[in-house]
Amino acid sequence: MTAKSEFVALSLCVLTVSDTRGVNNDTSGDYLRDALTAAGHRLHARAIARDDRYRLRAVVSAWIAESEVNGILITGGTGFTGRDSTPEAIRPLLDKEMPGFGELFRVLSFDEIGTATLQSRAFAGLANDKFIFCLPGSTSACRTAWEKLLCAQLDARTKPCNLVGLLPRLHEGETL
Repeated sequence: MTAKSEFVALSLCVLTVSDTRGVNNDTSGDYLRDALTAAGHRLHARAIARDDRYRLRAVVSAWIAESEVNGILITGGTGFTGRDSTPEAIRPLLDKEMPGFGELFRVLSFDEIGTATLQSRAFAGLANDKFIFCLPGSTSACRTAWEKLLCAQLDARTKPCNLVGLLPRLHEGETL
């Protein structure tokens, strides 16, 4: 019989991508901060950045380079408007994509918003052993992503497997 897994508190960053949100009205960033800390994780850093692909890359690249960071939650900029550039900004930084995240997020969102979920370009991946999740900007979308996907996958006790269990194995087979 194997030993029961114990909770592992991760160090997570939250980035809100918005041209209109600030510290007083960032409900999606507030939700993610509150949800991750309520789950027992640590908020390493939080920022709000205008929807500019180079600014987004700069913020996320700095967090990717920090050894104590385990993951980054990005909310906003995943739609189709002319200013939505989160996928174009972040995808070039990824070492690997996690297609199942976006696919499953859209399936779950369909129950809530119907065919409007087609407009979501939510995605996730891995960069320098950091999990990166790019979510829509609405608070309800962040709640769906956290409650139905992220909370369980960022908990080492989730069976049969979870993302936390992969952390020690992310560099297997790499040569220095």
